[in-house]
Amino acid sequence: MAVLMSWNEMPTLTERFAAVGQQLHALYPRWRLGTSYSGWSSALQEWSGKLFPAIVLRLRERMKAVASDYQRRQGWLAFAADGSRAECPRTEANEQGLGCAGKERTTPQLMMTTLYHMGTGLPWAFAVGPGIESERSQLDRLIETLPEKALLVTDAGFASYELCDSLQKKGRHFLLRVGSNLRLLSDLGFAYEVQGQTVYLWTQKAQQQHKPPLQLRLIVLGSGEKRVYLITDILDPAVLSEEQAQTLYAMRWGVEVFYSSYKRTMDHHKMLSRTPATCMEELRWTMVGLWMMGLMSVERIIAGGNDPLAWSVAKSRNRLRRALRGALCGERPCVALDEQLASAVKDTYTRQRPKKARNWPHKKKERPPGPPQIRPATRAEIELAQQLTTKSIAV
Repeated sequence: MAVLMSWNEMPTLTERFAAVGQQLHALYPRWRLGTSYSGWSSALQEWSGKLFPAIVLRLRERMKAVASDYQRRQGWLAFAADGSRAECPRTEANEQGLGCAGKERTTPQLMMTTLYHMGTGLPWAFAVGPGIESERSQLDRLIETLPEKALLVTDAGFASYELCDSLQKKGRHFLLRVGSNLRLLSDLGFAYEVQGQTVYLWTQKAQQQHKPPLQLRLIVLGSGEKRVYLITDILDPAVLSEEQAQTLYAMRWGVEVFYSSYKRTMDHHKMLSRTPATCMEELRWTMVGLWMMGLMSVERIIAGGNDPLAWSVAKSRNRLRRALRGALCGERPCVALDEQLASAVKDTYTRQRPKKARNWPHKKKERPPGPPQIRPATRAEIELAQQLTTKSIAV
């Protein structure tokens, strides 16, 4: 019921519940279905603690089974991470329980952070919390779900000593965009350094706690104002070249497109529930609904010999809705749903003119992140690094 409601286009939750109830009754006439939306919602909250983790685990297992040659991109098991907010109704309960993370007079919001598998274009894991929660803290909770030796790719805003240290200790790699808010060191005196490429992430807090510096590689892409600065723990260019890094960072945009599909194509930019608990459940199950729709489609697209990143959310949505309406009327489709989903791919035409609007006065014009602040290490920092390195080798 929760998944089918996430695909339904009715404007209210009670209308979706009634419409999906009719569809399920037509498909499974022997099922005993509830008649009250509030009763069903309470039951969903009660059972989600058991249902949700099991379904997410099953979806991941199925992704591994169907990914085939698209498990990796550029030789890496790569995942993008990003956060986004969803609006909620301005009820007293939501305002007290969720808070407003944006400007004054904004609605209560939820924060979600997603790990996006860049091979299949599907989510791998996601975390949900109040709008005032940070995407960094949510990403910390998701690291455990990454497969061993996976590569995490993020835009600016995520890089920190704690994240990089945690990823390295857990056997994961990273490729993170950095900006002028990050301070890096050079010339720390390690055994092997490449001029202009070897940098160290070592915050004052880490030094005070006697934690070792993180030796990283700085990759600079582009030129002029369009320069992009990336840091990675993969020091050998033969393992991760600049060309591979550029391709993988560009593919990170897929998680932004996924959020756009969730919010606009599926019309889930604003939750409809009236309490914090039900808003979080609504977001979780609408995300699972899109994940399941994507997995159904991607499996058929790969079987048809196409790249899963060609998946069109709008076409899958329309074909599934049409199939459910047909089931309600007892109609048999002329073309099987499997075949319809296999052809749910984006158009391949070349755009002749730019897609952006001619004049959009409210468009945000954010400045791109500047270069990271890099300075040579002081003598005291060099001596401390040598002490910590000697101690770690002795241990």
